[in-house]
Parts: sequence; structure tokens; C-alpha cells
Amino acid sequence: MEHRQLGRSGLQVSVLGLGTMGFGGGGNFANVGQIGVEGATRQLDLCLDAGVTFVDTANVYSTGVSEEIVGKAIGGRRDRIVLATKARFAMGEGANDAGLSRRHLISECEASLRRLGTDYIDLYQVHEWDGLTPLEETLEALDTLVRSGKVRYVGCSNYSGCKALYRFGPAWSMAFCSCQPVTLLAPRYRTLPDVTRVSSVASVSSIGVAVSQTWV
Repeated sequence: MEHRQLGRSGLQVSVLGLGTMGFGGGGNFANVGQIGVEGATRQLDLCLDAGVTFVDTANVYSTGVSEEIVGKAIGGRRDRIVLATKARFAMGEGANDAGLSRRHLISECEASLRRLGTDYIDLYQVHEWDGLTPLEETLEALDTLVRSGKVRYVGCSNYSGCKALYRFGPAWSMAFCSCQPVTLLAPRYRTLPDVTRVSSVASVSSIGVAVSQTWV
């Protein structure tokens, strides 16, 4: 299996990744899949045998159950996996149970670590844009997670290439120079027209950000 550098980072990831939206099958995610621990473990076995080491999940998939299943499927093979998860969407009914605020990102990262049964996440992604939270607050929260050792790299999901360039590119030259650079853009790639795909790749490549599509 070919591996490539993740953006401008030194991290190497497999060119194919295992998506886990169908793990758990809770709520509307049952329409994607209803895969339990046994099936997930079998899928991961096949992936590792083929050299696929990148595994992508999210806290919102089946309201945390996907992460729990991923953690059990990985078991004692954590050092062989590049593990990614995400946060942004509502995980409860409270006013602060969604978004990209410092409070939500840090608390959800800690909850994801517990569910995944690990003490660090290789790639932590903001799952969608939050128009209410200042970008500086989000970036500083991600930086805090990296400096605490809970997260290794950060990325964004469901952003267009142009939005990622406009929002995150200038951040590296702002006063928040301690912030970790965004290394991955994961757009809703299958729904984009060809011209938009090319634009997304060209936009973020210019600032050293990788583009990924993990199939469910």
C-alpha cells in the first residue's frame, strides 16, 4: 500500500482509509450501516493485511457508538493505526453541546479519547464550519489539544478548498503563531462537480494542506 505525506507534516498515511460511519447503526446512521464489533474487527483485519492504516471516525457517528466500536476493533494494535476523528455537531441538547468553541472541542476530544480507548488522536478534525465561534478561538483550542499531547495533527472536514484557504491560510501569519497548521481537508468530495474538485485541490495544495476522501 502506498503511503503519502499528510500535507506539510511529517506524518505518513496510507492512500486509502477505512471510514466508519456505518459502525454502530444508531439513529439515521442505520441507513449507512449497522456494523458491530465483530464486523468492524474483520474489516480492520482486512485493511491492515492490505496495508491500509488510516482509520477515520467521528464523535457524532451513532452518537459515539462508532468510536467505541473502533476502539474495541483496534484493541492492542493502536501503534499500527493512524487514527482520525472529528467534532462539531450536537452531542446533546445543551446550548454548548455543539459547535467549535473551546469548551465543546476540548470536552468532546476528551470524550472521544475515552470511547476510543486511547490517550491520543493522530488527526483531530473540525467536522464543519461554525459561523458563531471566532476562528481564533477554534484554532487556539486545537493548539491547546496538540500541546497537551491529546492530539497530534489537526484538519478540517466538509470545507471547500476556497473556504479552507480563506479561513485557515491567513491564520498562520496572524498573531496566533503558536497555532498548529491545518494538515488535511476532507470535503464532501463525491458531491462536488469536477471543476469544484479541481479548485479545492488547487486551493489547499498552495498552502500545503492534503486532500482526503475516506469512503464509508
